[in-house]
Amino acid sequence: MTRRPLTLQRALVIGASALVAIALLIMGVATLTALRAFVYDRLDEQVQGGLMMVGGQRDGGHGQFSGTDAGASPAPGPSPSSTSGSGGRGPSPRVGSLQLVVAADGSVQSSSYTQSDGTVVTLSTDQVAILQADVPTDGVPVTADLGEDLGAFRVAARDSDGSTVFSGISLADSAATTTALTTILVAVGAVTLLAAIAGLSVLVRRALRPLDRVAAVAQRVSGLSLGRGDVDIPDRVAQADTDTRTEVGRVGASLNDLLGHVQAALAARAHSENELRRFIADASHELRTPLASVRGYAQLTLSGPEPMSSTQQRSLERIESESRRMGTLVEDLLLLARLDAGQRLRVDDVELPLLAIDAVSDAQAVDREREWRLDVASDDPLTVPGDEDRLRQVVANLLRNAHTHTPPGTVVTTSIRREGDEAVLSVTDTGPGIDPVVADTLFERFARGDRARNRDAGSTGLGLSIAQAIVLAHGGSLAVRSRPGETSFTVRLPAFRSSPVTADA
Repeated sequence: MTRRPLTLQRALVIGASALVAIALLIMGVATLTALRAFVYDRLDEQVQGGLMMVGGQRDGGHGQFSGTDAGASPAPGPSPSSTSGSGGRGPSPRVGSLQLVVAADGSVQSSSYTQSDGTVVTLSTDQVAILQADVPTDGVPVTADLGEDLGAFRVAARDSDGSTVFSGISLADSAATTTALTTILVAVGAVTLLAAIAGLSVLVRRALRPLDRVAAVAQRVSGLSLGRGDVDIPDRVAQADTDTRTEVGRVGASLNDLLGHVQAALAARAHSENELRRFIADASHELRTPLASVRGYAQLTLSGPEPMSSTQQRSLERIESESRRMGTLVEDLLLLARLDAGQRLRVDDVELPLLAIDAVSDAQAVDREREWRLDVASDDPLTVPGDEDRLRQVVANLLRNAHTHTPPGTVVTTSIRREGDEAVLSVTDTGPGIDPVVADTLFERFARGDRARNRDAGSTGLGLSIAQAIVLAHGGSLAVRSRPGETSFTVRLPAFRSSPVTADA
């Protein structure tokens, strides 16, 4: 499945939003990292201060420590002490702090932990063992986990007069602070990101409106039919969107310049076509009289009583034949010029089946070497609005094309059928087909199919172009489909649904 491409607006919003999200993430991570480093630095200072205080109490207090006597052994687990605080000898211990003194022989001289309610309890044997195993005695605070009962601590230890003194502070408050800040940063970051996406959507949409207007002009112009005739391109980009100081303005101004050049080129082309069309019409009209005179004199000379040599008679016959062929060519050129000029055709009710029957009968009478077939539905009159003489010319040209470009023995079938609101007339032959090289130029004027089919002399190359011009003038279409052994020309014309209504020309 092909992925749907992103629009410029969506790509800009997504890209900018991604950058904002990355910036918020970096800011949050940096804030949490800085806060954690600051909190740990403060805790380490407090731990080291507590370590110095415990050492000072031991050195100057005759072996008395808060929580237990110097020679007392700790209880096997945390349990309330008989005193709260230091018994009046110095400040009360901080909530969440612990103190431990281990003698040189490994016995615990003193241990205490101040709970959140101010109660002082002793450390268990396992917790003492963890501190002895995980905390070096170099006075540098480290993190030690004392289990689910107490959690993580920042603890420092040092040797003092043969004993090891431990001091620590719980990380619970720091963890709670970090967690709360993380929650706040995530919530604020999410709201900020949503607000940024909404703001970017509005800003980008407003910024791209001029580009949308320029694209709308280009789209409307692309839908115009610029192939033939007088073409006007009234659409232009608005003056407000052609400021060359902006990127969109440069695009709009360039599009206006391009449309101006295209319209000028189309006007020049239309003028040239009109001049050529007028010349062809005038020349064809003027040539009709002298060609008729040449043909008339040739016929008069041939029918005269004076004897002629065989060369003279042959020459006059060729003069008559070529003048007749040239007259046909002139008539075809004059008809094309009139159709190109938009000459309106007569509109009558034309019954296609009768027209096809006459055309096939004429072709069969002229050519006995091919098999001419007719396939017409008898229950549908298939009446179309149009010029009967011109439509007869279309069918005759298609049948003449099959006669000219197919070998003897070819089967040529003319069929008529209804498809919806259209009458479809097809002329299909079983000849060798059309060479793909010339298929694209088949309806061009003076196009020849010599490379594709056998043909007799006499073709002007205008038959199919005339047929197409007449069909287009009737609001229909002419198409061809060809392969070896089957070539089909299909004419589609608007047809009456029920009783036909005659339209005036």
